[in-house]
Amino acid sequence: MKKNKGIITLILTVLITVALGYVAIWGIGTEKAGAASGIKQGLDLAGGVSITYQVVGDEEPSAADMSDTIYKLQKRVEVYSTEAQVYQEGADRINIEIPGVSDANSILEDLGRPGALYFIAQSDDDGNQNYSYTGSGATGYSLDKTIDELLADGGVVLEGTDVSAAQGGSASDELGNSQFVVDLTFTSEGTTKFADATTKAFSKGETIGIYYDGDFISVPRVQAALKDGKAQITGMASFEEAEKLASQIRIGGLKLELEELRSNVVGAQLGEEAVNTSLQAAIIGLIIIALFMIIVYRIPGLSSVLALIIYTCLIVLCLNMFEITLTLPGIAGIILSIGMAVDANVIIFARIREELTAGKTVRNAIDTGFQKALSAIIDGNVTTLIAAFVLGVKGSGTVKGFAYTLGLGIVLSMFTALFVTRMILRAFFAVGLKDVKFYGTNKEKSTVNFLGKKNIFFACSIAVIVLGFVFMGVNSASTGKVLNYSLDFVGGTSTNVTFNEDMDLAAIDANVVPVFSSVTGDGAIQVQKVAGSNEVIFKTRELNVDERQALETALVDQFGVNKELITAETISSTISSEMKSDAVVAVIISTICMLIYIWFRFKDIRFAASSVAALLHDVLVVLAFYAVAKVSVGSTFIACMLTIVGYSINATIVIFDRIRENLGSMLKKDTLDELVNRSISQTLSRSIFTSLTTFIMVAALYVLGVTSIREFALPLMVGIVCGTYSSVCITGALWYVMKTKVKKK
Repeated sequence: MKKNKGIITLILTVLITVALGYVAIWGIGTEKAGAASGIKQGLDLAGGVSITYQVVGDEEPSAADMSDTIYKLQKRVEVYSTEAQVYQEGADRINIEIPGVSDANSILEDLGRPGALYFIAQSDDDGNQNYSYTGSGATGYSLDKTIDELLADGGVVLEGTDVSAAQGGSASDELGNSQFVVDLTFTSEGTTKFADATTKAFSKGETIGIYYDGDFISVPRVQAALKDGKAQITGMASFEEAEKLASQIRIGGLKLELEELRSNVVGAQLGEEAVNTSLQAAIIGLIIIALFMIIVYRIPGLSSVLALIIYTCLIVLCLNMFEITLTLPGIAGIILSIGMAVDANVIIFARIREELTAGKTVRNAIDTGFQKALSAIIDGNVTTLIAAFVLGVKGSGTVKGFAYTLGLGIVLSMFTALFVTRMILRAFFAVGLKDVKFYGTNKEKSTVNFLGKKNIFFACSIAVIVLGFVFMGVNSASTGKVLNYSLDFVGGTSTNVTFNEDMDLAAIDANVVPVFSSVTGDGAIQVQKVAGSNEVIFKTRELNVDERQALETALVDQFGVNKELITAETISSTISSEMKSDAVVAVIISTICMLIYIWFRFKDIRFAASSVAALLHDVLVVLAFYAVAKVSVGSTFIACMLTIVGYSINATIVIFDRIRENLGSMLKKDTLDELVNRSISQTLSRSIFTSLTTFIMVAALYVLGVTSIREFALPLMVGIVCGTYSSVCITGALWYVMKTKVKKK
């Protein structure tokens, strides 16, 4: 790059950075498009709509039917936000909380009344003749008999529970023209019913209308006998129409019929203070990281800081563009991706210094440094990206939110590290910053004998993990729970209180929450304000009758609350058993995929096995910390563990990449243990510096954050330290043991 081009590049970089920063802070136009204030926020950060449904009928629904209905509703409301929550209240009520929404009526209108969907066979003598199965339309159709009568005489050929999936989309017709469709998939029982119904309807020229919520929503003609458990409805004018019909079919496929009991707009669970302190922590953390990178790496560090600013602005713009809902787990994903962005730069700069120390010119050192760092950066990011992709596809709720922000952050971090940082660094070189002193060299380092202490490291790790299981046993014996599960996992009690005056969240946290804590003996209390009223919702662990009465008395005595305006209901966990299963399955699949990728890239399954073993080690150590410190295990627990998994695998890959490189140039006089020790020592500064920068981000959250954020940040800090320890002290030693004790197949 010539000097003039270097000057132009730096000027453009500054202008682009300022422009991106302006958009990220203030946005564009009257709607402030692209601004950070426009990012969708979850219930914990911004509040949303709360809707309570009640089961129709006099009989109490079974636990299995309630669980099935809650899970299907969870999948349905994820259309609005991946962070939506669905949970049980009492014996026959279901609460839905959707973040980032302020109009309950629009949600109710779109959501409809869950349940009561039927497929009805009838003559095609009236109504619109231009629609078919492959076609839709309901104009002119009426229902002469009641549903009970149709069920009795066989007019209802299928019910909503016979549909396993309904998806709106587009497809090509016989002429190759694009059309909007709804694809249906039936259960095994529904497949048989639909095959019989379509065979009969096709022979008689009948329709099979879809009846929902008191009206026909689609009356397609049957054009063939459909026996494979799949059907496609065509004729929609737009994707929105197709998706609306698919949504109505999905929600109509519930086992229980529900009716709206009440709806409210609720405020943020964490409040404005939590959001502000999180932003302050992020800014302070980024400033400290920027100073650290400049002091340690000089001109390359300055280049990475400029790239990191661009990265941060791009994150804000993309969160807006893709309408990703941001919550505490999402913040965890961003923190991890920032750590990986810094990590990539540290790997590159360490390589550049190695080349300079070896006597190469600055220009050659820059080019060679990027080239040699490429494999470690790609392998580390791709393995984490695989996990993010699987979690996004198979996970639900907070797991999806975490996966989306992590995946987005990884892609952007790779772009800024490999292209933006390189472009800026070469521009600085072109304008005249060519002296080695601007880039630095390595001092001669002695190789540390890590393998010589491997038995000590293994013993310490095993002791900590065993200690964790011991504490889990003690906790189970004393409290009935191995960990300190919050109401997100085990449910609790929701207490609605209408105060005599309007109090903001700060006043509630300062004055009312301590009253709840004194009664429950637990600080894990979620608070939500109902917009436009003095009503406040407090969610705590499950309270018995005596505790409810004590709480009621305290509220009446201390705040003059009307006793009649205090109600309490038992609520289920917001993380259902199905969501837990989804998360476990997603983690298992992603772990297997990462193992296969590492095996493929390193041509040796022992690298993959060591990586997964270290990953499991880190998870168990952090789990032990949860058990010993009795940190509350809530919705952020899953995100915390997933963050540690991503961090652990990325740190391990860097060391294994160096071992792989050194094996390729191994001399006859070298021994394998010396090679492993040398590889770990060569990457030691990277391991320490990356951990330090990521730790700074999380520590800032811990110092400045409110209680719930501290409970989220503290295990993350433990995970970062543990991840560094395992990558330096455990993974290389594990690989060495496998290499020397297990023959390659």
